[in-house]
Amino acid sequence: MAVKFTSVSAIEILDSRGRPTLSVSLTLADGRQVRAGVPSGASVGSREAVELRDRDGERYGGLGVTRAVENVNGTIAESLTGQPFTTLDHVDAVLRELDGTEDKSRLGANAIVGVSMAAARAFAMESGRPLWQSLTPDGVSPRLPVPHFNVVNGGAHALNSLDFQEFMIAPIGAPSLPEAIRAGAEVYRRLRSELADRNLATGLGDEGGFAPEIRCPEDVLTLLTHAISDAGYSIGHAGVAIALDPAASYFYRDHRYRVAGDDLSSDDMIDRYASMVANYPVWSIEDGMDENDSAGWRKLTEALGGTVQLVGDDNFVTNPDLIAAAVRVGIGNAALIKVNQIGTVTETLEALALCRQAGYGAMISHRSGETEDSFIADLAVASGCGQIKSGAPARGERVAKYNRLLEIAAAEPDLQYGLPVAHRLSFTQL
Repeated sequence: MAVKFTSVSAIEILDSRGRPTLSVSLTLADGRQVRAGVPSGASVGSREAVELRDRDGERYGGLGVTRAVENVNGTIAESLTGQPFTTLDHVDAVLRELDGTEDKSRLGANAIVGVSMAAARAFAMESGRPLWQSLTPDGVSPRLPVPHFNVVNGGAHALNSLDFQEFMIAPIGAPSLPEAIRAGAEVYRRLRSELADRNLATGLGDEGGFAPEIRCPEDVLTLLTHAISDAGYSIGHAGVAIALDPAASYFYRDHRYRVAGDDLSSDDMIDRYASMVANYPVWSIEDGMDENDSAGWRKLTEALGGTVQLVGDDNFVTNPDLIAAAVRVGIGNAALIKVNQIGTVTETLEALALCRQAGYGAMISHRSGETEDSFIADLAVASGCGQIKSGAPARGERVAKYNRLLEIAAAEPDLQYGLPVAHRLSFTQL
C-alpha cells in the first residue's frame, strides 16, 4: 500500500487558550483529505521539541505561527507532494531529515507534528481501517483507557495560589469506559456544588478544571474525596481514585520546593507525598520532583515506586533516549506521552514501545492548548497503555477526546477497558 499526496498545506488557527496554532491538511491522489490540529503546551519541559513562533510583537503578542505555516506550505510540501510513501515511518523520516536539528527547531515541531498526525490519518484512510487500528503495533492488544479527568487546576494552568498544577479523578474501578466517563462527569458536577457551598470560585483553568482560591494541596484532596463519595462512588481502586500532577519544576527554586508557603527539601517533599498517599486515595503522581532533581527522583521512586505510579513528563518529554536513561538509573515507573513533545507519531510509538519493554506504565496526554482534534484518543486505544488524560469532562476541545473514546467503545464492544494488569499497583490506604 502506497500513499501519494497531491497537496500539503497549513493555516493558522486558534487553540483553546486563544493562542495561534496550526491546522494541517493533506490531499490524497483520489481527492480525499485528512486534517490535524496541533496542540500546544503551557507547562513545557526544557528538552521538548521546539515550537516555531513568529516573535512578531505586532501579531498575537509574538505567538503567531505564520513561519511554521510557511514551512508546511513551502519546504515540507515540496518534499512530500507527488512521491509515494509506503509507511508513516518513511514520511516521518523525511520530515526529520528536512529539519536536520535534534529539537526540530528549524522547521518547527508544531509544523512537523501536524504533518505527521495528518499522514497517520492518511495511512489509516488508505487501509480502510479506523485510526486506532492502523496505529496499533504488531503484538500489542488495544485497550480502552481509564480517563483521568483534571477537575482542579493550579500552577501554570490557573490564576490562583495553588502550586500543584493538576488534581485528577480516575474511575479505575468502573466496569466500562461509558461508566467511567459518567463517573467523571458526575463527580465533576458534584465538585462544583461542593465549591459553591464553600463560597469558592467555580471558574475554570486552561484544561477545564475548577480554579478555586485554595492554597494547600491537602485541602483539595479532602474536597475531592468528599465529592467522590457524595456523588455516590466508592473511593479508591474499587471506584474513583485520585491522580496528581504537581509539575514540581514550577515550584522548585534554589534547590528547594516551595508549596503553600512551606520551604521543603527533596526529602521533605517526598515525605509530604508519602503522607498524601497514606491518607488519600492517590494512585498516580506525575512530575513529583523537578526535572533536573535526579537524586530526588531516585529517592521518590525508592520510597513510593512500589505503591503508586510515578510518571515522568518534564524529565522524559516523550523522548525514547531520555526514557531509556531514566530506566537505567531507576527514575519513575511510567512516562507521560505527548505527541507534540517529541514531534512525530513514529517517535511517539517508539517511546511507547520502550515503556512496554521496560515494564513502565504510560499515560497518553493532551496539552493545555488544544483543538477539537481527537487524535490522542485513538492513540491511547492503539497503545494498549490503559490511561489517558484530556482535562475536565467539560469544554469542547477536552470532551472531543472522551467522546471519540465513546464512539470507539460503541463500535468495538469486545475491546477491554481499564489498566493493564501489570500496572494495577496496590494502595497503602483507600
